[in-house]
Amino acid sequence: MLAIQQSTQHAEKCTPNVLPCRINHNGPVNASTRYWAPETDDKGRSVAYFRGRKLLGRSVKVPDGYRGAVLTKTEKTLQPNGRGPARDASEDADEEEVEEVILMEENASFEEVVVWSHEAMPAETEDPYSKGVQEWIALAEAMHAYTPVEDGKTSKPV
Repeated sequence: MLAIQQSTQHAEKCTPNVLPCRINHNGPVNASTRYWAPETDDKGRSVAYFRGRKLLGRSVKVPDGYRGAVLTKTEKTLQPNGRGPARDASEDADEEEVEEVILMEENASFEEVVVWSHEAMPAETEDPYSKGVQEWIALAEAMHAYTPVEDGKTSKPV
């Protein structure tokens, strides 16, 4: 299981870019404008060139009520219900096994993601990243939806 904690440093705002390529690096890059300089063309489209290939980009906004976060996995763990540090498993032989909670640290936040495609504008309905955001949020909302019980006192999952 994972838990998110705010960074001890100020989390910056950023705009992640999803490029149609595979790069064997995961992390920040000190890219100069020589290598990455997206522009807006006369039709209002985002255009960039990466390694000589023309890319067209579309902004995908994070839906209202949600926010995007760039996270880093840490070595820290958290005991559920704030019971202190994790204990040796042999001490809990009679108790139910408790799943370890790993802390993720927030490094930056974002309100939109730019999805790029080779020489064509990524389609809203066919782009796997856009569809993933929409479908994931719809699934999460369905899982957490409640309907009132007839007596009006409590609610139950749908």
